Amino acid sequence: MVAAAPSVALRTLVRRFWPFARPYKRQIALGMIFVALVPAVAAVEIWLFKVAIDEVVVPAELGPLAWIAPVVIGLTLLGGLLAFGEDYAWTWAGERFLLDLRLRFFSHLQRLSLESLDRRRTGDLLSRLSGDIAAIESFVLGGLAELVSSAARILFFAGALALLDWRLALVTLVVVPPFALAGRWFARLAKDAAREKRRRSGSLNAVAEESLGNAALVQSTDQADRENTRLRREGEGIVQAELSAARVSGAFGPVVAMIELAGALSIMALGTWSIQSGRLSIGGLLAFLAYLSQLLRPISDLGHLASTMFAAAAGGERVFELLDEKPTVTDRPGARDLGRARGAMEVNDVTFTYRDSPEPVLEGFNLKIYPGEIVALMGASGAGKSTVTRLLTRFSDPQAGVVRLDGHDIRDITLSSLRANVGYLGQETLLFDTTVRENIAFGRPEATLEEIEAAARVAGAHEFITALPGGYEGRVGPRGRALSGGQRRRLEIARTLLRDTPVVVLDEPTTGLDQDAVGTVGESLRQLLRDRSALLISHDPAVLRLADRTVSIDAVATGGREAVV
Repeated sequence: MVAAAPSVALRTLVRRFWPFARPYKRQIALGMIFVALVPAVAAVEIWLFKVAIDEVVVPAELGPLAWIAPVVIGLTLLGGLLAFGEDYAWTWAGERFLLDLRLRFFSHLQRLSLESLDRRRTGDLLSRLSGDIAAIESFVLGGLAELVSSAARILFFAGALALLDWRLALVTLVVVPPFALAGRWFARLAKDAAREKRRRSGSLNAVAEESLGNAALVQSTDQADRENTRLRREGEGIVQAELSAARVSGAFGPVVAMIELAGALSIMALGTWSIQSGRLSIGGLLAFLAYLSQLLRPISDLGHLASTMFAAAAGGERVFELLDEKPTVTDRPGARDLGRARGAMEVNDVTFTYRDSPEPVLEGFNLKIYPGEIVALMGASGAGKSTVTRLLTRFSDPQAGVVRLDGHDIRDITLSSLRANVGYLGQETLLFDTTVRENIAFGRPEATLEEIEAAARVAGAHEFITALPGGYEGRVGPRGRALSGGQRRRLEIARTLLRDTPVVVLDEPTTGLDQDAVGTVGESLRQLLRDRSALLISHDPAVLRLADRTVSIDAVATGGREAVV
């Protein structure tokens, strides 16, 4: 279950997200002009309808049609052009706004610490990136368009009513308060339903992503029915939230229709009296009723606008929750580029505790790696070996102590400079669903094909790559599933080789490989580690033999010393 995000006021929503719309203010202004002109044209069309009734239908004279018909046709074409311009301008600005906001949110997610991202389900993050941000756009720009359109309709149609019969127009004011009260009441009911819909949608996506991402586990353990039950549970929550929203919107329509009908009947009765007294013509009464229905439309649209507002508020709450989370690993003020490092790494008196963990996983830990030295780190499961790799790569910062590269506190080095000097090869195979060439060049996208092939040859990957359909331009499939485990690992080694970092950190690089694959990958690792400083974590004796020195780590403390085996 995905927890509810903190509540957020609509004015906060506008204040936070309006800056993303400012670059497109010209398109927005143009859209607002079109939005305002559309009801103006409609008002003139209705007035011509009155003229046609009074001058053509009632006296049965066809002559005035000679000028009325061309004018109506022209207005219809003009209205169509204005509607097209309105739709295009708002769509252009809205899609650009949406893209900018998504890029800002995605960029922020990329900067959050791995520990923070690991606490959240990927499906829920994707739901926030797609549906929640789309709901914000619908309110910030779509809501603005609706407000401008409503204001223009009220201005033009109320003015037309006053021109026709100001006394009768005053009577219509009686209808407005019930519309406003109904809109406010239903808007309040829509708020909770909108929030629950957004939260449930994120939870559903999270369950689907987890289940499909672990399809092999689900099928091998025959747990497809269990996963279906999980998805159904979240889906039922969405159904209930949708039904709640449908009850609100469904009830709003009939209530509005009844208020509208009562107003129309009153106007018909009073309008007939106005016709008898000579203040209003038959065409005038019909036009009055048409203007009245158009005048009440923006008021009845409050239900839709309220739904949009609260969907945006619910989405905004979930987006704010992450945008307001600060990255724990950032460049310090004055951080500088190191250039190419010699490769001396030092962990000095470091203490590290994971969030929500009662005890530190490392306490007073020390480790030195000299330039060109390969150090194997050994210890029991949970002793903190992988935590050391996170500290060396600065995926996390210690609560106490310091990690140094060539004598510099790595927090005083820019992250880009550190990552350019420290390569990482973890337990999980990390490949994109793109070509072999693009996967190898991921860390150096400017690399030439010759450089990519050279790295692949050293990694022992060139032969199997050339045998693939498409060779270096062949796709590896989602997460590299078109390749074997050993092939995936050798592609990663080629990628690390191409980056040519003076320091590499390897965390169980042969996990999940069979003995034949381990033998092939082991030779590739030997080539990777040549002339580089390295921290190596592995339970594979063949891989451990690549180390110059082995260090043992305790579960909690080392007493401030390295335990050398």
